[in-house]
Amino acid sequence: MKIIQINHKRCTKSHACIRACPVKAIAARSQDGMPVVNHNRCIGCGSCLSVCAANAVSHYSEIDATIELLDSEEKVAAIVDPTISGEFPDITDYRKFVEMIRTLGFNYVNEVSFGVDLVARQYKKLLSDFKGKYYLLANCPSLVSYVEKFVPELTDNLAPIVTPMTATAKVVRQAFGEKLKVVFIGPCLSAKHEAGLHKGDGRVDAVLTFMELRELFEKYKIKEAKVEYSDFDKPIGNLGSLYPISQGIIHAAGLDTSPLTGSVITVEEKTNMLDVVDEFNDHPESLKKNFNIFYHAGCLMGPGTTDRSNKYLRRTMVVDYVHKRLKSFDSKKWEEAMDRFATLDLVRGFSKDDQRLPEPGQDQLEEILKSLGKSMEETSSCSACGFRSCKDFAASISQGLSGPETCLNYSLKKKQEYIKTLKTNNETLKKKQENLLETERKLQEENVKIRQRSDTTSALMQNLPSAAVIVDDKLKVIESNQSFIKVLGEDAQMINEVIPGLSGADLKTLLPYNIYHLFDYVLENDENIVGKDVFHNDRLLNISIYSLKPNKGVGAVFRDMYVAEVRQEEIINRVSEVIDENLKMVQQIAFSLGEGASTTEKMLNSIIETFRKTKKE
Repeated sequence: MKIIQINHKRCTKSHACIRACPVKAIAARSQDGMPVVNHNRCIGCGSCLSVCAANAVSHYSEIDATIELLDSEEKVAAIVDPTISGEFPDITDYRKFVEMIRTLGFNYVNEVSFGVDLVARQYKKLLSDFKGKYYLLANCPSLVSYVEKFVPELTDNLAPIVTPMTATAKVVRQAFGEKLKVVFIGPCLSAKHEAGLHKGDGRVDAVLTFMELRELFEKYKIKEAKVEYSDFDKPIGNLGSLYPISQGIIHAAGLDTSPLTGSVITVEEKTNMLDVVDEFNDHPESLKKNFNIFYHAGCLMGPGTTDRSNKYLRRTMVVDYVHKRLKSFDSKKWEEAMDRFATLDLVRGFSKDDQRLPEPGQDQLEEILKSLGKSMEETSSCSACGFRSCKDFAASISQGLSGPETCLNYSLKKKQEYIKTLKTNNETLKKKQENLLETERKLQEENVKIRQRSDTTSALMQNLPSAAVIVDDKLKVIESNQSFIKVLGEDAQMINEVIPGLSGADLKTLLPYNIYHLFDYVLENDENIVGKDVFHNDRLLNISIYSLKPNKGVGAVFRDMYVAEVRQEEIINRVSEVIDENLKMVQQIAFSLGEGASTTEKMLNSIIETFRKTKKE
């Protein structure tokens, strides 16, 4: 039966539940480290419940199953563990408590104390008739599950007697009818598993923890102030009411508890239970004792209790309750009831359910321990991982039940190394950040300079008397001046009103092929074209195209040769070129012509002066 469940939406993967589990029934999932329950290994001890800070671990509830029973037409009996006397300090009289349970819809409410008395009498017979065999008392279901699953060779040493819960189920069915439905209310989680083991008159149909009982009271708004007194249904137990205390059943059986003459030793708490089972397995003939073992500090501190604290206050409350009961206790009627139910079959058997895994070799253990920073020679252990030794922990790693991170020392060491790495990385990142900030500052300064240069260039370009344009590698206009737009004509001027400067316009749509083809030539060959004369719109244009960035962008200057100033300047430039050419030629023939060169120079200079005067006028 499944007892424990984990809500992965709440889980923080602290692995506290893994460390707390004594049999490693909870392991980290390999793909994401999420804890999962191996229900076959679980012994229902509930150690994982109290350690999860995120409240992600819980047990399967049987509240709905109980409500379904109460809503049916069947008669239903509640059998209540005597631990209830220490569970409800807020209820002043146990009789009010009994009536609150009846108000839920139970037809009968019986205390398990009478079942404890019956079981105690059986133990008295078994242990008094010593035949050379020592036993582990089988009242704690978690102990029984642990032995069956992890020390199966000791199943024959489990006392073959049913638990008080099962005995009480047999009692109420004999008293009130075989078809009776039975719900156990108590502090134990492992009782949920045990309830499904028995058939016939010993079966228990549902198990409620005290926490689940409180939920039912809350659900149906049942409070002490709203109910009257009501006592448990008969038969009522005697010293069985001391059962919540670890030695309670020993007192109920009247067994000798003296360390000198007694034959039974009572052991409680997880670590003590595990140790004593190992010792009993290794040295039964040397110990020469029977053991009354409880996983927790008796039923007082069971995982199904609401507040697992104030152990001795709870113990005092149980003892006070028993004192009150015994003041008016009718021993004669109790003996009659004991005789009446003496024929009940309280014998049980056990089954081996070996969940142990193959033990790893020494070499493998040494390798794992070395990776954890430990050695085979170490004998001490902090036990924070939930194991009694580092070797046991290493073995569980090899078996796939645990991961290295379950070891707190290992995790802390890794975290420290991680923090150190983070610190180093942070320092490196800080330096890089400082360098980036410095680079960003320089880039910003450079951007300002570029922007200033760009603004200056743009202003200069707009003030040029000649037409100028800059295009990209796709012959898209980046910038142009007004003179260029005038050269292009009215269509370009209309476009300029929508797109200032013709930015983004395709040069191919603005100029004819013979002109934009020159731009293609400069882009492809990275070779400037200077002073190229072309006709456009009945104008003679002198074009110079320059590569601004190889294969990325070009700039061009258009000069309208029909403009007077341009024409005169161009004539002067070209005449100057003619003079230069002629001077070269004159120098070559000067030797033969002599004075003729001087005359020619004067004539040409006269022509130049004439044109210059005309320009000034």
